[in-house]
Amino acid sequence: MCGIAGLFLKNSALEPNLGALVSQMIGVLSDRGPDSAGFAIYGDRRDGLVKVTLRFAETSAAKTLLAELEGEVGPLDCIFRDSHCVVSLPFGEIDGLKAALGKLPGGVEIVSIGDRMEIYKEVGLPKQVTARFKLDGMSGTHAIGHTRMATESAVTTRGAHPFSTGADQCLVHNGSLSNHNAVRRELIREGMEFATENDSEVAAGYLTWRMRGGDSLKDALAQSLRDLDGFYTFVVGTRSGFAVLRDPIACKPAVMAETDDYVAFGSEYRALAALPGIGSARVFEPEPAVVYAWERGDA
Repeated sequence: MCGIAGLFLKNSALEPNLGALVSQMIGVLSDRGPDSAGFAIYGDRRDGLVKVTLRFAETSAAKTLLAELEGEVGPLDCIFRDSHCVVSLPFGEIDGLKAALGKLPGGVEIVSIGDRMEIYKEVGLPKQVTARFKLDGMSGTHAIGHTRMATESAVTTRGAHPFSTGADQCLVHNGSLSNHNAVRRELIREGMEFATENDSEVAAGYLTWRMRGGDSLKDALAQSLRDLDGFYTFVVGTRSGFAVLRDPIACKPAVMAETDDYVAFGSEYRALAALPGIGSARVFEPEPAVVYAWERGDA
């Protein structure tokens, strides 16, 4: 079943409240996906630095593993949030960090890379997951989130959404793809790498591959209607905005709201009901096979 939430702010005055608003949206959708949750939040960038979000399998071992990692690459600029740690470093040092991670005994992996994007996800009730990472206190321009009911795979953190296969790009998905194994094989031949067997990671990888080839996000999503078979709703985050796409028969529920201050997406209207100004918002159901996208020019 799963639940999806997304919020794109047009009004910069709301940016300090982004985390609190999205946390409430995700919490409302807990019963659509009670076994795990995750979110991507797009905040400030630091000139010359890129954010690498790491996840430690055992929180109690995080400091030890970080010390071992620093023994390989030197001191790291880190911010811990529960089981995750955001490392800021020059882009040219990412390969060295990846190589150093490969030397560790395990227990730490990269969740996301981006100038502005940070991804957090864990197993547990969505309200508990967002509380663990203190989403309420985060600020930014836009965010997407997901509550998961694992109907086709094990309940694991790796299987939780969002999935990221490109810098500052991620995807959350409600539904099921029928040809994801064939698409995965094609993408691997094109040089893409995958960490899970999840069909949603294939969808994220497909969009990354199309955009590396020169497609805009809107064009990549439009092409996915031809190449990805199944029933789905995609919500995609990028450095500058977010986009929504439903399959050609609009199998999964979806509702959107737009005001002068924001654009919001939810699997159900109740996820949007507490947003400021929702009473005067333009509330609509996104049409099947139509790409909806919003971007900020200051990203």
